[in-house]
Amino acid sequence: MTEQNYLKEEINKKYGNITRARNCFLYTKSGTRLTDLWQLGGKAILGWGNSKSTLIFKNVLNRGITGFYNTEFDNKLKKAVSTLLESKRECFIYTSKTTAFKTALTLSSQDANFYKPWSCANVNWKEKDVVILEPPFAWAESIFIVAVKPELLEVALAYNLQIQQSNFIPAPLYAGLTRSIYDLISEIPNRTEKNWFIYDKIITKYWKRSGTYLYPKVPKENYKDFILHCLECTLVISPEYFTPSIIPFNAEIGNFTKLKNKPFKFTEKQ
Repeated sequence: MTEQNYLKEEINKKYGNITRARNCFLYTKSGTRLTDLWQLGGKAILGWGNSKSTLIFKNVLNRGITGFYNTEFDNKLKKAVSTLLESKRECFIYTSKTTAFKTALTLSSQDANFYKPWSCANVNWKEKDVVILEPPFAWAESIFIVAVKPELLEVALAYNLQIQQSNFIPAPLYAGLTRSIYDLISEIPNRTEKNWFIYDKIITKYWKRSGTYLYPKVPKENYKDFILHCLECTLVISPEYFTPSIIPFNAEIGNFTKLKNKPFKFTEKQ
């Protein structure tokens, strides 16, 4: 059982099925509201039920162009990515993180980077040759975009480097992904350090924070117990040890009260 399936089953056993999701909250059949710090590894970082990208997805779906055809949306996605990274980009789309990473390394073994908004890394993304982006569109299937500078791609093709062909995705999903990237661009200036440090008194006991991202201080061997403990406290954290949890933008201090009042005991890793 994968880490994600483990979390899914534990939520179901304790609280029942998820019946609704809104902003950073998951609502269960038992009537419990869970605060989501996993956010699908960042795909739901803008919140669940994002009306703009979901509406665009529905509108294009209603056009019926769900088949294996060329549409306008691949170019629109490329434009959105180029706007986000403030530099012209060519894009490859994959449903495998491993394939995306291998492609990025093929294009540039020295300068391939995973995009993370609201991190303390202060990366100048427009200077990066290759960027791997997972759009903030909460879709069950993982979508990874490898965004490469055109001049670098030209060099790769001139040297006959083997670049994996993009996976097919239908036009409605293209449209939803594109809208989500523009939503991210609009939201970036609205979230700053002041939105996250207010939680430090509670969370820094268990995580090291970098911007909005939380990296566990709990040792890996104790992490599964910590997942269950947080679930008892109505908090859903990342099921994967090396995938950071995320401070929910719409949360309140009170959402962490149970964890504050019921500490998890562990010996911090050195």
